[in-house]
Amino acid sequence: MDLRASLVLITASLFFSVAKACSNGDCKLLDPCSSDGDCQAGLYCFSCPLEFSGSRCVRSTTTNQFKLLNNTLPFNKYAFLTTHNAYAIEGEPSHTRVPRITFTNQEDNITQQLNEPAIDTLKEIEAFLSANPTEIVTVILEDYVQAPNGLTKVFTDAGLMKYWFPLKNMPKNGQDWPLISDMVANNQRLLVFTSIRSKEESEGIAYQWNYMVENQYGDGGMHAGNCPNRTESSPLDDRTKSLVLVNYFPTIPFKQIACEHNSANLINMLHTCFGAAGNRWANFVAVNFYKRSDGGGAFQALDTLNGKLLCGCDDVHACLNGSTSSACNHEIKVDHS
Repeated sequence: MDLRASLVLITASLFFSVAKACSNGDCKLLDPCSSDGDCQAGLYCFSCPLEFSGSRCVRSTTTNQFKLLNNTLPFNKYAFLTTHNAYAIEGEPSHTRVPRITFTNQEDNITQQLNEPAIDTLKEIEAFLSANPTEIVTVILEDYVQAPNGLTKVFTDAGLMKYWFPLKNMPKNGQDWPLISDMVANNQRLLVFTSIRSKEESEGIAYQWNYMVENQYGDGGMHAGNCPNRTESSPLDDRTKSLVLVNYFPTIPFKQIACEHNSANLINMLHTCFGAAGNRWANFVAVNFYKRSDGGGAFQALDTLNGKLLCGCDDVHACLNGSTSSACNHEIKVDHS
């Protein structure tokens, strides 16, 4: 074959490759892409140089476990994605006239994280709950409000008390929580936890450590094969606390490597913490820059948790509708990216 024939074949091969490339919403998970519009629904075009070259379609949304299966189990039988330092949003100006001195831990606004003064953030949550009458929001506060009843006032001013889940309905001895369906029917769809013990008695706001256990946050919680509890928390295997929170993010947030953290390493840590928590899967998984991953990311981690909690399967999509045992659809392919 002469040189001209070789060039013709190479050109034809390149043309064929370009012609077969996906676009216009046809690109699947991890397909190369040039814009968000190339990717299928639930995906967006993202670059993670630590894991792949160029840009690829990765997941951008959670699976609604309630719609996929049911909402008739107790609250503690489900898992939820948690955005660490949700207020610390890249590019979001301070609304308090005081410069924000924290690192940024997220890229989307509160509404996007759910679908800055405190009142603004809480009003976004009120708008979300109003627009989504079957959704439940959990707020876990690192509480620095010192004014008497100051926290209650800001929730009241934001119009959130009508959604408040009452303290008297929270189990303290490891029992199951109320059913999700009952919480929705009663419009008790906002759970709030504070880090200040005295506010449980003075304001009726749940003291976090009476109800959940939590692993170490920051660098101390990212050592492979090790899942220690944070200082304020009971040991992870304390079954008098029926909720489990797993953190997986570095002490100093660095968004360029978040795609690596929010992928296979995250799922590995969830398995480690399962053992540390006395064979209990996490109800909350907290990450930085939650949409960054090398594929399924934090969204796949959540699918894994809900699969394990709801039916014992490796993915919630593998749960057979109506089953709470290990009756799994083994044709479901699980992406642990």
